[in-house]
Amino acid sequence: MVSVGDYLLEQNTAAAFCKMQNAAKKSGIDLQLCSAYRPFERQVHIWNAKASGTRPLLDKASQPIDYASLSEQQLIDTILIWSALPGASRHHWGTDIDVFDAKQISKHALQLVSVEYQETGPCFALHQWLVQHAVEYGFYFPYQTQQSGVSPEPWHLSYFPIAKDYVSQFRADELAKVLSHAEISLQSPLIERLTELVNHYVFYVAPSPA
Repeated sequence: MVSVGDYLLEQNTAAAFCKMQNAAKKSGIDLQLCSAYRPFERQVHIWNAKASGTRPLLDKASQPIDYASLSEQQLIDTILIWSALPGASRHHWGTDIDVFDAKQISKHALQLVSVEYQETGPCFALHQWLVQHAVEYGFYFPYQTQQSGVSPEPWHLSYFPIAKDYVSQFRADELAKVLSHAEISLQSPLIERLTELVNHYVFYVAPSPA
């Protein structure tokens, strides 16, 4: 891992991001990171906060969901709409990033919801630029409509020359061992469903470019 500002990235990913950032700047876009490498412990913290109702739960339209109305299995499925299962997040690899246009919106104001990247949103020009140019630097959008188990995330890019190898090496049985020793909410029902969840949320992503 190497530092890019306040964030850590896999070294090849970091070099490619900096080249892409410089190119975006020439088009008047201030491409900045708002998330990069995320350790397992941080993902557990996010998961447990949502599982306990202390962090908001949102549906696919980014609207709040009543925590108290959900069963354990419904709670798992609801958390997974927008948050990865600890150990199964692509952010653990250092190859995946969340980005925004700092010229149009501050990191503090950013909510990472789809409307911010749509036509009337502050990051629309950034997203359009990335759709056209990201692949030139080795990045693509792994979470796309009807091509992934995760809801579409127009802010999430993956450095596919490295990430594709990590996907091919991923094993649900190894993740089960990690989760069985972690202080994670909903541990038992998660492990019971782990093969299904890994297939849907790890392996089912938009295919990387050739």
